[in-house]
Amino acid sequence: MYKEKIFSLLCVVLLLCSVTSSAIASRVSYIDSVAKDKRFLDKKEIGKSCNKTLIVFFDGLRPDYITEAQMPRLFAFKKSAALGTRHHSVFPTVTRVNSASYATGSYPGTHGILGNAVYFPKVKPNAAIGTSYGDLMRVAESESGKLLTAQSLGEVLTEAGESMMVFSSGTSGQAFLQNHKVGNGAIINPILILPESKKAAIIADLGAAPEEENKNGRHQWITDALFKYGLQENGPLVNAIWYSDPDGAAHEHGMGSAEAVASLRFVDSQFGRILDSLAARGLKEKCNIIVSTDHGFVTHTGKVGLTDFLIEKKLKQDKESDDVVVAEGAIYVKDYDNDKIQRIVEALHGEEWVGAVFTKSAKKGDMKGWVSGTLSLDVIHYNHPERAGDILVAMNWNDQENGKGYAGSDFSRGVAGHGGSSPYEINILLMVSGPDFRNGFVSKLPTSNIDIAPTVLALYDLQLPAGMDGRVIKELLKKTASKSPISKKEILQTEVKYPWGSYQLFLERSLLGEYRYVNFTKVERKRR
Repeated sequence: MYKEKIFSLLCVVLLLCSVTSSAIASRVSYIDSVAKDKRFLDKKEIGKSCNKTLIVFFDGLRPDYITEAQMPRLFAFKKSAALGTRHHSVFPTVTRVNSASYATGSYPGTHGILGNAVYFPKVKPNAAIGTSYGDLMRVAESESGKLLTAQSLGEVLTEAGESMMVFSSGTSGQAFLQNHKVGNGAIINPILILPESKKAAIIADLGAAPEEENKNGRHQWITDALFKYGLQENGPLVNAIWYSDPDGAAHEHGMGSAEAVASLRFVDSQFGRILDSLAARGLKEKCNIIVSTDHGFVTHTGKVGLTDFLIEKKLKQDKESDDVVVAEGAIYVKDYDNDKIQRIVEALHGEEWVGAVFTKSAKKGDMKGWVSGTLSLDVIHYNHPERAGDILVAMNWNDQENGKGYAGSDFSRGVAGHGGSSPYEINILLMVSGPDFRNGFVSKLPTSNIDIAPTVLALYDLQLPAGMDGRVIKELLKKTASKSPISKKEILQTEVKYPWGSYQLFLERSLLGEYRYVNFTKVERKRR
């Protein structure tokens, strides 16, 4: 009897120990789980949303490309997403300007990358250079490490203890400018992998990137990389993936060509893979998706190049001279020779293929440029204090359709492209979807690629860097949605008269409080 009581007592003790041990183990497991799930709480209040963000760019995507036949997955996404229907590319409407602009939430006059070709006399005194990764590193060296003169989204995330990864099938420069400091993140591009220390392991995991001719293979390769490193539970807080098509195919073959349509369908299929992967991993309700593009597109019909024209008019000595340097539409005049600047502007005003012409203002903030008949670089957010040229030129444009029914042409040379100030290049579409957005809401307020970074930072309650030009797109966010403010449009204009007639320049922009968005420019010439 006594032994039985002892045995019963021992059983009770063992049971209590087991329960206590189990409870402690469960508590430890719970604490570990909470620590993992709420790993942002002590970092500047990140964690009010533990949802991650994926930014998707389709290079050169016009809104009218998005049809059920050409892009069924993006078409379906658009139907349920929140839309910014008055979204803007940053002018000049070229890729490197817009990749830097979205990454910094600022205009080129703030961040300092002014084109796909740029002029830095310390690097090359008599000509513009490109913006590949190698070129940009030369610029950084010449500028004492200051490649961009604005803080980027990736830098802010790094300071908060988080990271951003970039996946890009396009140029190395475009990929690099999206997160040029890399920080805690990485850049995965067919010809650029950073940090260098991760390159061997990444290639071992993914295999070597396909050759440049295999565009579709590269699109698939970066999508595979996104799955491997980005869309993981312990992956970056922010991922960005940039597809270089339909831009590449449209440049070479034209809008609506069989090749351009095929490229649309393929990148759309990769976007579909992303959506399917998120759903399969149970991440669909934990990921915000932001879709945009860097610029629209027009058909090119021009025959004259800016450099050749200046040489022909004896306003530049020759192609190798440093008296006048042309970097795409930017013109730099040696020693700021005002007489020559004025003569160049007067010559440009007389040419039908020339559209808007901008010069520096007589004083900061003036709407008109100091040369008669020009608007100021300030109006277009281009007047970088150290890097801006003396003149900026956009090619003239019209509404002419190409053979496939796509309206919009300009007088640049080549088959088709972008870079100008027409509505076909500036007016693009913003689509956002996810747990932190007002899915299905359609906004008619003006937005821009510079507003993407501030909006992402707002998702995580991170403070915007001082001097950031963009705004938080509050109207698309659940937590900040309120009665929409009122925006309005205004037209700025200037005119100059010549013996041959007159040149008039009009610029339409949208105003929203303190924010100014360039919609397009238009030129009229009246001949005597």
